Amino acid sequence: MKHPFRDDIVRRVLMCDGAMGTRLHERGISYESSLDGLCLTHPDVVKAIHQEYIDAGADVIETNTFGANRYRLHAHGLADQVPEINRTAVQLARHARDEMGREVYVAGAIGPTGQRLYPLGKASADDLKAVFTEQVEGLLAGGVDLFILETFYNINEICLAVEAVRESSDLPIVAQMTFTSEGVTPAGYTPEECARRLSEYNIDLLGANCSVGPQLLIPVLEHMRTETDLPLSVQPNASLPKYVEGRYIYHVSPDYFAETSEQFLPLNVRLIGGCCGTTPEHIKALAVMVKKKRSLIETDVTALFLPDEVGVRERYHRTKADRSAFVQALDERFVVSVEIDPPRGSNPENILKAAGMLEELGVDAVNIADSPMARVRMGALAAAALIVQCTNLEVILHMTCRDRNLMGLQSDLLGAHALGIRNILALTGDPVQSGNYPNITSVYDVDSIGLLQVINALNRGEDTAGNSIGSPTVLTAGVAVNPASDNIAREIDRFHRKEAFHPAFAMTQPIYDKAALEHFLDTVGNTDVKVIAGILPLLSYRHANFMHHEVPGIIVPEDVREKLKAAGENAADVSIELTVALLEQIRPMVAGVYFMPSFGRYTIIAEIIRQSGLAAGISAPVKTPAGSIS
Repeated sequence: MKHPFRDDIVRRVLMCDGAMGTRLHERGISYESSLDGLCLTHPDVVKAIHQEYIDAGADVIETNTFGANRYRLHAHGLADQVPEINRTAVQLARHARDEMGREVYVAGAIGPTGQRLYPLGKASADDLKAVFTEQVEGLLAGGVDLFILETFYNINEICLAVEAVRESSDLPIVAQMTFTSEGVTPAGYTPEECARRLSEYNIDLLGANCSVGPQLLIPVLEHMRTETDLPLSVQPNASLPKYVEGRYIYHVSPDYFAETSEQFLPLNVRLIGGCCGTTPEHIKALAVMVKKKRSLIETDVTALFLPDEVGVRERYHRTKADRSAFVQALDERFVVSVEIDPPRGSNPENILKAAGMLEELGVDAVNIADSPMARVRMGALAAAALIVQCTNLEVILHMTCRDRNLMGLQSDLLGAHALGIRNILALTGDPVQSGNYPNITSVYDVDSIGLLQVINALNRGEDTAGNSIGSPTVLTAGVAVNPASDNIAREIDRFHRKEAFHPAFAMTQPIYDKAALEHFLDTVGNTDVKVIAGILPLLSYRHANFMHHEVPGIIVPEDVREKLKAAGENAADVSIELTVALLEQIRPMVAGVYFMPSFGRYTIIAEIIRQSGLAAGISAPVKTPAGSIS
């Protein structure tokens, strides 16, 4: 399946990060410590190093899991914590990315086990493969974007690692060997041998890392290139280290590192970064060099915040519009909306890029979530306003009653209206106990039904105390429903109570079964509320099990889970096929679809839209509007 990383390495050279261990040791972590275990004991330190590299210009950051396999962790008494350490490491990298607000890939780092293969050692091929599989599963559970297999010196061992990844995932793989100053691996394999063997596997890039500085790896990659058409990757050490007073010292300056590394680019290198001894300063110098050489220069997102006079007038005109364009579309055709989660930090670059992609795709609207799962993110109103300012997309703003008292709800609704936001999805909100601040207090002056009353009052030109607000607002309310609720009678009762306040649309929780939706619609009966079906594509069998067993209100049918299980590494492709088939079944029953991308993977949503034929019909009216419950 297409993956944005695979597209990116065709278009441009990507920057990888530098050393993790070097930075940890500089912070006083001893050489005897388990660096991988720091993901559990010192998560803030690990996350801060990720953020340093993102700030330096890295497009790819590697998880702190080089040695997070059962064999290496056993020496530190952590062998039973392989899944937790790997999963947490990915989450730390993802959180670092979200807080920095830059679009970077999180690569699951996998190093050699430290064991010798039989007959030179006691470990069998099956033993090593099982150990790699355990680590791969942990990295996948955290939501990794790709894998970097690095610093391998035995070609047979790295091939086992590739097999373990491929049997669990179709994500991109970067495979890197380590070489001595003599130009062979410590096990005696030449660059040509490594390139030939690895090219036989389904990997995306191959190359070299560690051991020596950039100058000595240039001939290694030159030899590799003679035996493969695959793009190459390289992450040299800063230099050969010197051991001085109990510490390893690397003397190569960032400028020399970048200047020498320029010689890699003509060798079809598409991923370049650093290994031992390299710092954010080395990566920053490297990024400056690479950017000068890139044929594709990305648009600076800050340009979006410098509107000309015409742009200001156009946006002001949009704030005066009397009716939601999204609601008008509901009357004319099958609509498509996609959810965007605000960033964990203050940088909006990622969400604006996502919004731009969705606008180009032609969707009717984007949903802006309001700190979903009770986890702190940029305010939904601010994120929605930025998207309204920088695109022509219609926004559906989620508003929860959890974090605002009655005064705050009214103030934010007035502000949303002034900013040109017309669509409000009224939600009670996830309880704070489920989030990352379990000791704070929820507000809940009103629930979602009370919020509908507030919206109706403002649309009449008054606040909830009966005081005039001047010109009435023109807000369109939507509500949430769960056709798969385990208490369907209560769900139907609450829907009818919401219906009394005349919401324009209802968006469902994720649906995986036509029968559940059909039963819900039949039970509700005749209504003017347009139902929009929620779709959250599953990424794997593990993901399906998690959604079914651990997310309240979600039911993934057994046959769907079994099909994903049987699909193995092709689960994502099978998920797309299942989603397209489900869309075909339910499309006559609803007024539109609402996509919720897992881990922000909008390319999967784009593929579903393309395969289901929605792309051609997004802006084309249909003859008979569908979706009112009858």
